[in-house]
Order: sequence, then structure tokens, then C-alpha cells
Amino acid sequence: MNPLSGLRTTGQNWIAQNSSTQEGDRLLQEGVQLFRQGTAESLREALQKLDAARQAYRAAGNAAGEAAALVGMGRISDLLGDKQTALDYYNQSLPLTREVGHKAGEATTLNNIGRVYHDLGDQQTALDYYNQSLPLFQQVGDKAGEATTLNNIGGVYDALGDKQTALDYFNQSLPLRREVGDKAGEATTLNNIGGVYSDLGDKQTALDYLNQSLPLFQQVGHKAGEATTLSNIGQVYSDLGDQQTALDYYNQSLPLSRQVGDKAQEATTL
Repeated sequence: MNPLSGLRTTGQNWIAQNSSTQEGDRLLQEGVQLFRQGTAESLREALQKLDAARQAYRAAGNAAGEAAALVGMGRISDLLGDKQTALDYYNQSLPLTREVGHKAGEATTLNNIGRVYHDLGDQQTALDYYNQSLPLFQQVGDKAGEATTLNNIGGVYDALGDKQTALDYFNQSLPLRREVGDKAGEATTLNNIGGVYSDLGDKQTALDYLNQSLPLFQQVGHKAGEATTLSNIGQVYSDLGDQQTALDYYNQSLPLSRQVGDKAQEATTL
């Protein structure tokens, strides 16, 4: 069953507080808008916009803006499956966030580096980065970032087979997601809790959580999360021996994965 992790991207408040170039701001905002469309094509266009923003910020000597653009570029590269390029962008961003003393930006970048190592199967390195990220989010009172990182730590323990510890972290994340009104994040954590219960053999509880997750993803238009959750529901029905219902869910998931260019999920569903 596919878990979902949380990637943090740049907040526009970060830029607004530090901007020294309107051109960089304009390009960044255009890139963010394209990013939110969520298709493979719009992500590639967003990457070009953010690269142009990075260059504008660098020319203006705006380290905070450059760092923010790099984090966004890393996130897009990650979503497009180019993990090494994502790491490269994040590792360029990290010293810039430290240079300007932006702890939330530093925490975001550390979290995202952890996410890449998680995807590459290096769970211990992922955990090391998440454990650097978490106290920084807590220090600055960023509950959304804290929730994302708690969810991601849960994902590491899930991957390591420690299901009870995974549940503990997911259950710490969930109320924070709700407190800050992060519906996509709430859906992600609900999906992950469902996955743990499925792995523990409690299929009905798994379905309960997955069926809470699905409409939230649909509500916010998060097609990648919707595709993963549909596939996960299909897997539970398959495990229960209801192959026709499983097939129905898989067939709903597949075109969504293709639409957003998520080749890993597409392969899983196929």
C-alpha cells in the first residue's frame, strides 16, 4: 500500500518579507500558480518560471528569494521523479536559508531532503533529516510544518516495519493538520493511518480511514493524492477478495496518475 508524504514548498510570506526585486516575485508567483495546477506539463512550466525567478533573485543579491525558488524547484523535480536533481536544488537552498536566518525555510528544506532519501529507500538518512527539521518547526511555531514532518517520520517507521510507532506519529500529526485547516495534509495522514491498519490486517478500519481521506483529496483537487487513495482502497478490496470492486477503484486511479505524471503510482496501479 502506498503511503503519502508531505513536501513543503516555499511560502509567499517568506518572499514578501525579504523581496528586493519585483521581477523575481512576479516569476515566483507565476511558478506557484502553475505548480498548483498539478499536471505534468504545468509542473515543467513552473520549473522554468522558478529557475528564472532564482536567477533574478541571485542578480539582486536576494538570498532568501533565491533559496525559496530553489526549494520550489526541488519539489517539482521530486514530483517529476528526478530525485538527484531535487537533492541538488535542496542542497543549494539549505546554506542560503541558514545565511539569512530563516528557520522555517531551513526546516522546510531539511524536511524535503528527508523526503527524497525516504523515496530512495535510505530510511535512516531520511529520519536524520526529519529529526533536524522537527524542532525547528516547533521552535518557530509552524504547526503545519510540524504536522508534515510528524507525518513523514511516521512514514519512515512504516517503511521500517515498526507499525505501532508509525501510528503514533501519524496520530500526532492528524490533529495538527486539522487545527491549521490543511485538508490535503489531513487526507494524506488519514490515508497513511488506513495503510497501517491494512498492513496490521484490520481491513475494515483501513477502509474507514481511506474513505475519510478520499473526499478531502477530491475537495481540494489533489489528483495525485486521490489517485493513490483510490489505488489503496482497491488494494483493500482485493485483500478482502472482492476483485470486481478492487478493479473499479484501480480503474478510477489509473487515469489520474497519468494525468499528473506520477509514473510510480501508475506502475503500482497497473
